[in-house]
Amino acid sequence: MTKPVIGFIGLGLMGGNMVENLQNRGYEVNVMDLNKDAVAAVLARGNASEAVSGKELAEKSDIVMLCLTTSEVVEKVVYGDTGILAGMSEGKTLIDFGTSIPASTKKIGADLAAIGAGMIDAPLGRTPAHAKDGLLNIMAAGDIETFNKVKPVLDEQGENVFHLGALGSGHVTKLVNNFMGMTTVATMSQAFAVAKLAGVDGQQLFDIMSAGPSNSPFMQFCKFYAVDGEEKLGFSVANANKDLGYFLALCEELGTESLIAQGTSTSLQAAVDAGLGQNDVPVIFDYFTNLKAEAEA
Repeated sequence: MTKPVIGFIGLGLMGGNMVENLQNRGYEVNVMDLNKDAVAAVLARGNASEAVSGKELAEKSDIVMLCLTTSEVVEKVVYGDTGILAGMSEGKTLIDFGTSIPASTKKIGADLAAIGAGMIDAPLGRTPAHAKDGLLNIMAAGDIETFNKVKPVLDEQGENVFHLGALGSGHVTKLVNNFMGMTTVATMSQAFAVAKLAGVDGQQLFDIMSAGPSNSPFMQFCKFYAVDGEEKLGFSVANANKDLGYFLALCEELGTESLIAQGTSTSLQAAVDAGLGQNDVPVIFDYFTNLKAEAEA
């Protein structure tokens, strides 16, 4: 069967590797990104073209994929006279691989449905290295007919492709996942920081905690930085802060609240304010270890 033509916007670490994987598997791609070096790398591999607008990209593609930073950016590229929506038509599908606000996803999906186009929200798990090899975890959601239509492409991008229900459920799941994960990292990082301030050896603390039920990959990442001084998680404090904000907005939309998320969000925002926004999340350890000095000052 003929492979669908892919339009892809967002050639960062994750998106760029996803596009390379698609090209390696024989897909024709149309791309758009502010980073012209990233665009040039795609074009150099062949069977690719650059679009100058979301409208042009959508007109030339069967499936449009987004790997962008925020819901605000997603809406900016979707709407407007030269946005994606203006170039979509019946039978085309939009897939949002980013972490977005579920209410925004549902709004875009409804606007696409009005012209006979489909949408899947499909936030990602794992790393850019997994993206390059087509081994991501993909948390997809949307009506089952649309999901089944694009699943063969998703299967070439992900080792594990989940269908989680109605449109928006993928983004809800990703926000819940990141709430748990980033709260765990912040908690464990502060545990290492308090131990250091108290004169307890970090390696010994890790050996004890990792011998019990607290052991997890997140603990490993926290130990890598707090004990070994290495950044290995590959997820920034700023991104974690954004996702916790989205999780809190989701709680508000649902008529509930999360004091735990509020605490994590406060710590992440403080780390951003301290200049650590572009560092790996476990680097929040530095913020926590400096709290004592700031209090004494």
